[in-house]
This record gives sequence, structure tokens and C-alpha cells, in this order.
Amino acid sequence: MTERAVCVIGTGLIGGSLMRTAGKAGRTVWGTSDSPDTAEEARADGFDVTTDTDAALRRAAEDDALVVLAVPLPALPGVLRRVDAVAPTCRLTDTVSVKVAVADHVARYAPSARFVGGHPMAGTAESGWAAGQAGLFTGAAWVVAADDGLDLDVWADVAELAWACGARVVPAAADEHDLAVARVSHLPHLLAAVLAAVGAAGEDDLPLALAASSFADGTRVAGTRPELVLAMCEGNRDALLGAVDDALGRLGAMRGALASTGGLAATVNAGYAGRQRWAAARDPEAVRVRRSRLALPALREVGRRGDAVVGWTE
Repeated sequence: MTERAVCVIGTGLIGGSLMRTAGKAGRTVWGTSDSPDTAEEARADGFDVTTDTDAALRRAAEDDALVVLAVPLPALPGVLRRVDAVAPTCRLTDTVSVKVAVADHVARYAPSARFVGGHPMAGTAESGWAAGQAGLFTGAAWVVAADDGLDLDVWADVAELAWACGARVVPAAADEHDLAVARVSHLPHLLAAVLAAVGAAGEDDLPLALAASSFADGTRVAGTRPELVLAMCEGNRDALLGAVDDALGRLGAMRGALASTGGLAATVNAGYAGRQRWAAARDPEAVRVRRSRLALPALREVGRRGDAVVGWTE
């Protein structure tokens, strides 16, 4: 079976890494950037990248390629308008870190597209084409939306792309995905920002001069471009509010204990237990499914168990 070609709209860290990885896996891949300098940089590295989104989408329609939207959430409406105008019924996925908002945008701006949302759980604090790397997705979880009514043929396309990139597929409903990433992706960005701001508070730099690995680890994602953090966190506002409330409740309880008894055992022990549970979840059960019998409710259950789909059965 011929591997489906891939058209990547947006060639920053994620889109650029996807182009590199898909190309290395033998896929025909091309992409677009709204920056002439980025497009030139990518072409200098041997990749087919243009600033002409319409031309890239026309080619995708002609080749029945899978179109991947790798742009920030605020840029989606404009891009989706071009999808609807040029390749309205294309196979479509995305890499955006929220899923409900993306699905809503697709329904509004490109309603005929055969859309299945995606989110590779991989990245660094760097951005841009130069930050991309072919091995970024190796071993990573790649969420593939599993809401009722999705096109199962396109679901298979997205899953196969994730596997080609070395990732494991975690099926999830869009709203369940957003609640999950609010706790393990978006809240950490906000806590890192607070930690960095507290460390830098005051008139002298003595605290920063003494900062070592715990401060560096805790603030790593605070080095992400602010506009990218704002796009994903503000785009997941409702789910993130719940996670923030949980964190504030725990911080309040910890402060109360520290002020009254000086004891921090409850907070530290709960954190240690959570970290151990996360470590255990890093080795999920590998599940194989029959392509001809895909069932979205069963796929969602795989994700809820913390397991991953790694390929097809015979």
C-alpha cells in the first residue's frame, strides 16, 4: 500500500519536525510557511516549502494527501478559510494543543473537510524551523481524536502518520483531551511562569545566582515564546480554570499547614506519589486493532486506561 502524502501547513518546531520525520519515513511531504525567511531556510535544508498556501492545498487535493495544520490556534480561522476555498473535502488533521476549539473552528470555517484532530505530545521550549528535529516524536504519545461521527478512514491516516513518526497513538474524545492537557501541559506552563517570576523577584540577583537544577527544571517551559503559551492556555480556558482551582486549593492547604504546624508532609508525599504514578504510566500497554473493525467507543476506552494503539492486527 502506498503511504499517503502529507501537506504540512506551518513549519515551526512541530510542523518542521513532522516534515523531517515523515520525509525520513519515506512519505512524500511538502509544506508552507507564512514567513519567506523560514521557507527559504527550509528549502536550503532540502525541503519543499512555499509561502503559497493555496498552491500547497491544491496539490493536496489533487494527490488526496493528508493536510496537517501545524499553526497556533489564533491562526486557524484564516488557514481554514483557505482550506474551504481550495481543498474543501480534503483529509485534515492538526497538531494544536487543544481539541474542542479546533473542532469548533473546523465546523465553522471548513465544514466539508474530513477532519480528525490530533496532538503529538512532544516539544521543546524552542521554536521555529531550526528547532525542528526528525526524532522529536519518537516514543511520544500522539492523541488522535475519537469522537463519534469521525471519518474512520481518516482516523487510520492520522494513526499511520503518528506511527511513521515513531509515536504511539492515544485515542481520546476532544473534551477529555482538553481536560487532561489542562492538568499536565497547560498548568505546568503557568506554574513555571510563576516560579520564574518569584525567583526573579526582588532588587538583586542573588537568588538567580544560586539557582541550580531544581529551578532550571521547574522553569524550563517558561522559556517558550509567550505568544505560543497564551494561544494554547487561553484557548483551553474552561478546562484550565478547573486545573488552576485544584492547584490553588492544594497550595492553600500547604500554606495553612506550613503556617500552623510547619509540616509539609501531605503536600510532599502527594507529589511524590503522583510522580511515581506518572513514571509507571510511561510504559503503557501496547494495543493493536483491526483496521476493518474500528470502533470509536472502544478506542476511547483504550485512551482512558492510559494505553496506546501501536498498529494494526492482521
